[in-house]
Amino acid sequence: MPDAMEAVRRLLDLRHRGRAEDLPALLHDAAPLLGAATATVLLVDYGQLKLFPLRGRDITGVAPIPVDGTPAGEAFTTARVTTSDECVWLPLLHGAERLGVLELRTRAADLDQLEVIAALVAELIASRRGYGDAVEHTRRREPMQLAAEIIWNQLPPLTFAVDGTMVTAVLEPCYDVGGDAFDYAANGDVLHVGLFDTVGHGIAASALTTLTLNTYRNARRSGLGLTDTYQSIDKWIRAQYPGSFVTAILAELDTATGLYRRISAGHPAELLLRDGKPRAGLPTPTALPLGLGNMLARAPRVTTEQLTPGDALVLYTDGITEARDRTGALFGLDRLTSFITEQLALGLPSPEVMRRLIHTIVSYEQGELRDDASAAMIRWRA
Repeated sequence: MPDAMEAVRRLLDLRHRGRAEDLPALLHDAAPLLGAATATVLLVDYGQLKLFPLRGRDITGVAPIPVDGTPAGEAFTTARVTTSDECVWLPLLHGAERLGVLELRTRAADLDQLEVIAALVAELIASRRGYGDAVEHTRRREPMQLAAEIIWNQLPPLTFAVDGTMVTAVLEPCYDVGGDAFDYAANGDVLHVGLFDTVGHGIAASALTTLTLNTYRNARRSGLGLTDTYQSIDKWIRAQYPGSFVTAILAELDTATGLYRRISAGHPAELLLRDGKPRAGLPTPTALPLGLGNMLARAPRVTTEQLTPGDALVLYTDGITEARDRTGALFGLDRLTSFITEQLALGLPSPEVMRRLIHTIVSYEQGELRDDASAAMIRWRA
């Protein structure tokens, strides 16, 4: 007889003594308590192309499932439950971050109870992943280069939502990135967002990116405003990596009022869409790249934009717009604008829009990016 509460108790026991790799066996044993023949955790790979069974002590041999064109993939991309005659797929969400799906083979199911189970499983994966490498082994489909390892260990989750505001980011090449990075934090009514594009590639670039990210966080946590944050990062880059530089967007969004403030440090302007249509771009640059700020006597200029409910801001590095096809044609800002406009018109959630964008960029360059490509979307009261 199904006993969902007993399944919850067994799962909760993993919080105190267990690893992520223990979860597959535990779910296998708990499946009958949920009225299911099997229960399988499927995690999305770094490229967000397929869903793979979480590696456990007992490898089940479950085949990976494509994200595109499958019921399991639909549960992942829409963050909604999908069903068939014999299966239920529930999205695994840690906050707004899409981890994968929980697959249960069952004909009759109490979806309300199963959604609670899926939420608990997602929390267990997020909380236990740092105590072993099972999650990383599952998500990696090729060797991670050291520069990329350094960068991924610095980054926050790809997606975060608070008070009707969502920020979501993408980063490629995911196994060999070194110079692009992003960061965000929500403090009170203020959402802080930074997007960075470091000169160079490989280990040298990842070291400079690491300094930049942590100086940004130090300034933010010290209560500095945008101007002082820019000057702090600029000073440390010049001191530690003279001659190097980082282009960046340093931004703050008041999630209560929609007031957006930012400094563009030698970086492309954000794309702003309102009512499904592109608006005039914000002025750029308003400061020299980080590390070169001493070349101008004046302080960096902070510009503002009053957002309206539903607005979308897309921050991106030049690896997006300067991607080239086999003829050498640039992807360009117009194509980027058209793509985002069309995807938002379909009513897709922000993480799915960004997943599709980065796959489009990779395909445009025939699967091999010439430069790091990253982007972040901020949606206010969508």
